[in-house]
Amino acid sequence: MPIDNLARSDVVTASTDDSVHELAGMMHDEDVGSIVITDDGPVGIVTDRDLTMQVLAEQADPDELVAEDVMSDGLQTIEHDAGFYEATELMSEHSIRRLPVTDADGSLEGIITADDLNELLAEEQQGLAEVIRAQRPPY
Repeated sequence: MPIDNLARSDVVTASTDDSVHELAGMMHDEDVGSIVITDDGPVGIVTDRDLTMQVLAEQADPDELVAEDVMSDGLQTIEHDAGFYEATELMSEHSIRRLPVTDADGSLEGIITADDLNELLAEEQQGLAEVIRAQRPPY
């Protein structure tokens, strides 16, 4: 199944120079745990954990920090026509829970999360359970 069938298109984005205060406010207002940082395409991601670990735990001055200071390095993305298994492999290999989805030119199209993939697996398991129940002989 192609990723673009699963990915969410309503990605919350910010620029590299947005303050961590703005990022936290966007996360709160949009009820999300991550923001994709863009600059002519996705260049990074800031998660609620990034804010916790790099600002609060480090006791850094949030007034002095912008997205570029706290965003994850080495952003992993996946093309919209890639498959479900490629997404799970990338997430596992890089120990990440979110993958921005891009078109062939690298433009942001959406995002897929580990929660999205788990939901798909749960639906598949439910469908399999229904088949098993329908074929099971009565006892």
